[in-house]
Amino acid sequence: MYVDSHAHIDGKQFAADRDAMLTRAREVGVRTLLAIGNGDGPDTVECAIPFAEKHDWIYASIGIHPHEARLADEAAYAKMERLAKHPKVIAWGEIGLDYFYDHSPRDVQQTVFARQLELAEAAHKPIIIHCRPSQNSEDAWDDCLRLLRERWAPAGLGGILHCFTGSLEHARAALDIGFVISFAGNITYPKAQNIRDVAAMVPLDRFFIETDCPYLAPVPHRGKRNEPAFIVETARQVGELRGLSGEQAGNLAADNFFRFFGLTSPPH
Repeated sequence: MYVDSHAHIDGKQFAADRDAMLTRAREVGVRTLLAIGNGDGPDTVECAIPFAEKHDWIYASIGIHPHEARLADEAAYAKMERLAKHPKVIAWGEIGLDYFYDHSPRDVQQTVFARQLELAEAAHKPIIIHCRPSQNSEDAWDDCLRLLRERWAPAGLGGILHCFTGSLEHARAALDIGFVISFAGNITYPKAQNIRDVAAMVPLDRFFIETDCPYLAPVPHRGKRNEPAFIVETARQVGELRGLSGEQAGNLAADNFFRFFGLTSPPH
């Protein structure tokens, strides 16, 4: 059994074969999927909810990505407050900081991040974190972890470091404040030893796996459009690092997901 804990299935990349893509996921054993609700910015943060309403095995999140932080306004915050009450919305995100592309000014990113932490706490939803530093720097990690310690850890709601790309130090700091570490297809890339090092040490009850599709297709699909069925390759890599089969790693990650969100797990 597999859970794709982070998938952008609303995008145009799936317009031609979305139903077939979801069928392929089910055929390889994907039993649950968390559809991420960032869309193209505040106007489309509800984009994941229709999939959750249509499929009983799909859940949704909402949130303004740091790329679009400059577009956030009071109307967007009010909209998300309403959407957070939907019974299939189980998380707030992905939110955080991205200093690599700087599509939004860094001070704006921090302000919008902090505001969404307040909203997520009020809605009693765990958060999904995107953190990408500028090249050869730990700047975004420093700011992200500081904000999480100050503004989020006291809430006790936990969260997910999605598509983890940081260091052992970053992972340990996040684990210390109640976070789960989620691994995507880039764990299979030759230059991703830092990610594999973290996967080799993370407690077996504190990790998820994801695709982050349509991005970051794992080896041997690298360079192609990613999709939820490819989760098996990420599970296989995590399993190899821990002396487990891919199926065992998938089952562990799935159990972690259902326990973290307080959901009923389907039978393996």
